[in-house]
Amino acid sequence: MATKKTPNISFKANGFAAALSTTHLAKEICMNLADAKIAQLLVPVSNFEAGVAFYRDTLGIPFLFAAPPQMAFFNCGGIRLLVGVVPPGQNAQRGSSIYFQVSDIHAVFSSLKARGVTFMAEPHVVNRTPQSELWLVEFVDPDGNQLALMSEVAQNGA
Repeated sequence: MATKKTPNISFKANGFAAALSTTHLAKEICMNLADAKIAQLLVPVSNFEAGVAFYRDTLGIPFLFAAPPQMAFFNCGGIRLLVGVVPPGQNAQRGSSIYFQVSDIHAVFSSLKARGVTFMAEPHVVNRTPQSELWLVEFVDPDGNQLALMSEVAQNGA
């Protein structure tokens, strides 16, 4: 009995490769994160209760749920913050800063300062265009994680 060779269809477009077989559908697709969204960020802390208190009570970020003694989850504008204790024997990986976008940087700055947050400086302009100014002020949490407030303020007449 002779076997019939089935045709294969191959193509490459925009750096993605795919191969189709008529006997079975076999796709080879190169995936990337172009359509991904940030869903959750880890904020490492050394003390669970102190970390929860800072993010919930001091910063006022809505608390979602906890899985004590290591993890608490918060909702920050649709992105989940995981405030978590680093497992024993592991070092906390600190490196990414979290920038909280607020509508009134001066009001939020004053409110957080009154709650004991220590800022590196006063809010200041870091970029100015004819349409807007970008304001920034940086601070850290009790574990040294880099945080900041940012606000884009429309210029008068823009």
